[in-house]
Amino acid sequence: MVVQVLPSLLLYQSKKNIVKQKGKTNIMDTQNKTILIVDDDQDCLNLVKFHCERFGFNTITAESQKECEEIIETQKPDLAIFDLMMENDDSGFILSYKLKKKYPDVPVILATAASSVSGYIFELENETDKSWMKADVFMEKNIRPDQLHREINKLLKL
Repeated sequence: MVVQVLPSLLLYQSKKNIVKQKGKTNIMDTQNKTILIVDDDQDCLNLVKFHCERFGFNTITAESQKECEEIIETQKPDLAIFDLMMENDDSGFILSYKLKKKYPDVPVILATAASSVSGYIFELENETDKSWMKADVFMEKNIRPDQLHREINKLLKL
C-alpha cells in the first residue's frame, strides 16, 4: 500500500513502519515482528527499545545473558540485538551462538563499544569469522536511529 503525504510529514503509527521515499510513503506491516534486545546498560537498552518500538516493532528486553537465555528457551524473536560485553566479556558471542543453534534463521546484531576501548575491529569479512562469530552485523554503540532502522529492515528483508 502506498500513501501520499506531505514531504515534511513523517508519520509513525502504532504497529506500522513508515518509510519516506521520494515524496511517497510505503507502509510496511511490522506488527508481527519482534526484536529481542539485550544490554546490561539500562540507558542503552531503553534507547534501542524506544527506537525499535518507534519503528513499529514489538520488543522483548533482557538485562543480562542469563535472563536472555531463559527468554530464548521459550520465545523465538524475529531479530536479536545483543550487547557484546555484559556480565562476561563474550556474553554477546555466547548469546549469538545459543540463539543461532536453536533458531538458525534469526538474524543477530551485535552492538559493541569494545572497538573504541580495545581498538579491535570486528568484521564478518570471511567464512572463518562468520563460523565462530554467529552475528549477522556488528554495530558500534551509540547507533544512529536511521542506521539501526536500515540494518533491521535489511536483515528482516522489509
